[in-house]
Amino acid sequence: MDHFHYRDGILHAEEVPLPDIAAAVGTPFYCYSTATMVRHYDVLVDAFAGTDVLLCYAVKANSNQAVIATLVGQGAGCDVISGGELQRALAAGCTPERIVFAGPGKTRAELAQALEIGVHQLNVESEPELRALSEVAASMGATARVAVRVNPDVDAGTHEKITTGRRENKFGIPVERAPAVYDLGRSLPGIEMVGVALHIGSQVTSLAPFEAAFTRSLELVGELRAAGHDIRRFNAGGGLGIRYADETPPTPTEYAAMIKRLIAGMDLQLALEPGRMLVGNAGVLVSRVIYEKHEGRRFVIVDAAMNDLIRPSLYGGWHGIVAVREPATDSSMSPADLVGPVCESGDFLARGRDMPPLAPDDLIAVRTAGAYGAVMASTYNSRPLLAEVLVNGDGFAVIRPRQTTAELIDLDRLPPWLSATGEARGAAE
Repeated sequence: MDHFHYRDGILHAEEVPLPDIAAAVGTPFYCYSTATMVRHYDVLVDAFAGTDVLLCYAVKANSNQAVIATLVGQGAGCDVISGGELQRALAAGCTPERIVFAGPGKTRAELAQALEIGVHQLNVESEPELRALSEVAASMGATARVAVRVNPDVDAGTHEKITTGRRENKFGIPVERAPAVYDLGRSLPGIEMVGVALHIGSQVTSLAPFEAAFTRSLELVGELRAAGHDIRRFNAGGGLGIRYADETPPTPTEYAAMIKRLIAGMDLQLALEPGRMLVGNAGVLVSRVIYEKHEGRRFVIVDAAMNDLIRPSLYGGWHGIVAVREPATDSSMSPADLVGPVCESGDFLARGRDMPPLAPDDLIAVRTAGAYGAVMASTYNSRPLLAEVLVNGDGFAVIRPRQTTAELIDLDRLPPWLSATGEARGAAE
């Protein structure tokens, strides 16, 4: 469920007409719904009622400060995978004891940063990382609370670029080798081995892969405890899918019931890392039609491009696309490729999509764009980063201003032997 609905023939975000936002901030822009994010978080909290659980929002899904602060304000912790995300979480009001630092390539500087502020847990993904963490912790006189991310070799049944729990993926330590790694951790200074962690992928739409991965990992918990390890935390990762097209992912209630059943009687603190399910359908990308082109195919050229939303090009991601002005019931629909201005054949938002007639300056909305949208945007073709807006009831605020071309160019620096006019180059010749 989301809070984007037609009212009087115009698509609204909560109580705000999207054309009003377009008139105020220009296009393209991302628009997020506070009510949708809050509702999704509350549904997840209710599903895990009675469980000792730390719900850590996966900041990588959408790292805008206002989005993080909205969820932190509801009680969420944060799952971060870089020093930058750690700083974002802290700046948004998340306390260190509610932050889990994951990721396969943490630097020594990032490890020190996490230890200095005292994060809840570090999820370690390799023996070299564990040894480096020990060295950093010992040099600081600190103790790192560690969960090893295990790789259960389970196919999540999702896109190959976002599956993370198979043996050939770069993530984690094979579950069968984990006991030796825990023994190593127990012998290292500055290390406290407290938990088992895993994450098998994103946009998982079946409970079966989760149950297979969790079952094997919880068996490991038993093995480790039998070997004398004080394992008291289980980090089950995230990845629960959402509906983009015709998917039927498990509900949070079904997901929670399965996890509760598996951990019953094990006296484990549970940590989860929801991202997409909290913010995915809480956002839309609004774009303006530039013109249509008919050359054997119908091309609708809009002012949003692959640099603004790369999922269709990178993953073949499918997003519902609708006209902001609701079409008449008798409108003739015809297949169209919705494409942007970027000089790449891969620059498309959708292909062969049935759309109503669209005229220059008409607005379209790309649905379910709140996760892995703006956060993956780039400035390819010197296209400045687009604006982001947060709606709350009948009001809205710009939460990231549109970057100007001048600001983009000003990030560059000319070396001493060059000048903006090229005079230095001419003199050298």
